[in-house]
Amino acid sequence: MPPLALRRKLSMRLFVLSILFAALLPSSPASAEDAKQELKELQQKIQTQKKKLIKIEKLESSVLSDLEKTNSEIMGVENNLRKQRSLLAETEKKTSAVKGEVSVLEARLGKRKDWMKRKLRAVYRYGRVGDVILLVNSAENISQLMRRLEYLQRLAKYENKIIEGFKADLSALTDKQKSLDSLYAKLRRQEAGIKKTAETLSIKKTQKEDILASAKREKASYEQLINEMEAASERLIDVIRKSEESEVLSGDFRLQKGKLGWPVKGSLAIPYGRQKDSQFDTTIFRNGIYISTAAGASAKSIYSGKVVFAEWFKGYGQLVIVNHGDGYHSLYANLSEIFLSVGDIIKEDTDIGRVGESVMLNTPSLYFEIRYKGKPLDPAQWLGKR
Repeated sequence: MPPLALRRKLSMRLFVLSILFAALLPSSPASAEDAKQELKELQQKIQTQKKKLIKIEKLESSVLSDLEKTNSEIMGVENNLRKQRSLLAETEKKTSAVKGEVSVLEARLGKRKDWMKRKLRAVYRYGRVGDVILLVNSAENISQLMRRLEYLQRLAKYENKIIEGFKADLSALTDKQKSLDSLYAKLRRQEAGIKKTAETLSIKKTQKEDILASAKREKASYEQLINEMEAASERLIDVIRKSEESEVLSGDFRLQKGKLGWPVKGSLAIPYGRQKDSQFDTTIFRNGIYISTAAGASAKSIYSGKVVFAEWFKGYGQLVIVNHGDGYHSLYANLSEIFLSVGDIIKEDTDIGRVGESVMLNTPSLYFEIRYKGKPLDPAQWLGKR
């Protein structure tokens, strides 16, 4: 998978995790039995996240190993590239030396040819065989004549041998130069191939580094999520302890289905249940509803009961939980201010707290839940029609 696609996938996963975290956290129920059940579920979720953390740590280790291997390959290629450039420099030096020898030999051959041309011009000027006739006629006897003829023959052979030697040397040097030029071109092609390999490895290294960075970010996110969930687990243990010490309420809340008043004046902004986010193509389940309202509006209790939780809670903000007896609870979240304290006995329509600005809706809104023995219920089925 390309690094950019992987980064987008990991970023999307982290975003979804942050969205779902609020749904994963419990709402501090009043019933000790309910809280124990939610604590068990939360601990199972913690174990799930730890397994994911182990998986991402294995990925991190694997990528580190691949990155180390890639770095080793890059070092090998760079070493080959240095050797190749050394061979190129040496070949270029040899080629330059041969070219110098060729130039010297060509100059010497040129001088010899000039001497032969002057000699031929002289022969032509004084006759084709003038020098030979003069040399022969000036001989005093046959013996001297034979020696002079032999001398002329040797001289001609010598001149011819020198010229042929120059030609042979020149031909050999030319062949050597061609061979060196061919080798230099081959080395250049090899250098280009090594450079291409180095570039490919460099891209591979960058990709591995991007994957490693993404894995580290996801690892940090899982670690943070686990820490927060473990902190929530500790909070739940405390809620369980306090709930076990509190009195058990009894009432007729179950008879109020479809008759309860709304906790705040406003309109339903986000309903209860499973919904799909069109922007991120993810499905989430909301345990409650969002009710848009006016700025500064106060949330009111939907029924009489006892306040069992009244403070900030991760994922809910400022939260108040009211125990209505027989396992029923109502939850009022996203408050900017809380008016009650734990232990307060309240009646229907009692002011709970001031509604705060919702990050999700960018407008004042109350997040509201109804639960029975810890399990969420659809508030729309319990609230009266407006």
